[in-house]
Amino acid sequence: MKGIIVFIARLLVSVTFLYSGFVKLVDPLGSSYKFEEYFGADVLNLEFLIPVALPFSILLILVEIMLGITLLLGYKPKLTVLSLFVINLLFLFLTWYSAYYDKVTDCGCFGDALKLSPWDTFYKNVILLVLLVPLMLNISSITTVLSDKILRTISIGFFVLFIYVTYYVLVHLPIIDFRAYAIGNNIQQGMEYVDDSDELPPVHDFFLESETEDLTEVILSADKVLLLISYEIENASLTGFVGMKELALQAEKKGYMVYGVSASSTETTIAIQKEFDLPFDFLFCDGTTLKTIIRSNPGIVTLNKGTVVGKWNWRDVDEVIFLDQSF
Repeated sequence: MKGIIVFIARLLVSVTFLYSGFVKLVDPLGSSYKFEEYFGADVLNLEFLIPVALPFSILLILVEIMLGITLLLGYKPKLTVLSLFVINLLFLFLTWYSAYYDKVTDCGCFGDALKLSPWDTFYKNVILLVLLVPLMLNISSITTVLSDKILRTISIGFFVLFIYVTYYVLVHLPIIDFRAYAIGNNIQQGMEYVDDSDELPPVHDFFLESETEDLTEVILSADKVLLLISYEIENASLTGFVGMKELALQAEKKGYMVYGVSASSTETTIAIQKEFDLPFDFLFCDGTTLKTIIRSNPGIVTLNKGTVVGKWNWRDVDEVIFLDQSF
């Protein structure tokens, strides 16, 4: 009976950490944005850590998913279980603090793949802690038929794979997009409330405004739209603007409506227009919304009547596809 309990607990904990780690591994920028929120003055007041939010999130994601791997394999069980216990205690406190003081509405524990309320997240960590207790008390029961050498090789192989995935999604875009602005999703439909619910729809705080008018409906009803998005130009990769002029000119020749979109000030957008001779105007949108739309600064998005047709990192400007035509 004890062996069955340990096996079930081991399986549930490892699968939970693997799933949680994977959905964040494919989108580490999303996790870094969440840590920036935690480090902010209104939550933990650790603003000096905001500049290292991305490397911190990557490290934590790798630790989380690798612990799920080593627990499942039965490699270094004492170190693995103790590490899982300590990490879970830490996040048990953070999620309690967040829920009790209503600081963060979504902890980001499962990235954008699964949304939990603050209290649901806290209870999830309580359950994990309960599952870890029999593992702590019966570490010797966590066994495997494989040798340490084979387990070490497998673990290293997974670690290298995870490092590569992290690099790839940072240089390009998330390989799996769980957000409301994923390719194929319609923005207008995402704005609709479901069954008279008071809960916010998947798409909210989305607007595209110039200094004089709201162009949201105009742009979302157009057949061909190219948006060059930079949520914060001050922190953008300026190299990314180099190819935007030619891209915009090509898009306009193919009948596209072309706009830049940013949360930066008008002075900043005008300055970047002049610096790179950009042949389009910038519209304003909420910065958090733009971070959610695309994990690249700047990034490229094409729309067809409000449906997201394509998304590209600025590094992939030569791979942009215009409705059945390749550029």
